[in-house]
Amino acid sequence: MGEFIDKIKGRAKQTVGKLTGNKARQAEGVADELKGAAKGAFEEVKADVKRSLREIEERRQVDNPGPRGRTRP
Repeated sequence: MGEFIDKIKGRAKQTVGKLTGNKARQAEGVADELKGAAKGAFEEVKADVKRSLREIEERRQVDNPGPRGRTRP
């Protein structure tokens, strides 16, 4: 969710900077927008890693079910 807020905040700052001729504000907006994009990319990678680990664990359980009568958490 933070990624969207940063992107919107960045676009708003860029627009205000363009309208007022404030290049520093415009640059802040670009930085905020890039920050939001980075957060989004990080969340995607994190989700991919979690999904991969889950799949590995599922395959491990299928290949090696363990002793009978014992339940796994």
